[in-house]
Amino acid sequence: VQLQASGGGLVQAGGSLRLSCTASGRTFSRYTIGWFRQAPGKEREFVAAIVWSDSRTHYADSVEGRFTISRDNAKNAVYLQMDSLKPEDTAVYYCAAQLYSGNPSYISNYAYWGQGTQVTVSS
Repeated sequence: VQLQASGGGLVQAGGSLRLSCTASGRTFSRYTIGWFRQAPGKEREFVAAIVWSDSRTHYADSVEGRFTISRDNAKNAVYLQMDSLKPEDTAVYYCAAQLYSGNPSYISNYAYWGQGTQVTVSS
């Protein structure tokens, strides 16, 4: 599966952005999709994931209640709605896919990665 992330940009603190992750492949619905981010000088970290089998969602504590992940299998797309953005949310955001039901927050479980999209939140 090939992934394409989009929707990043520059926004003021308190604002919103919606990231999109679109995928090729007829079996998209069978993949768990995760969003990760990497800030300058920091390791890539888990943000959110949506499980393929039952659409259960998982969030990092730092974004719980502010970010919402959703999917539209008919469009081969997963979205990350980001509200109440903070300067510390500034990072390159990546979407990734895993075919098996491994822990959705573990980077090592994801075999497929899209290119990143930059999100910058100004104070």
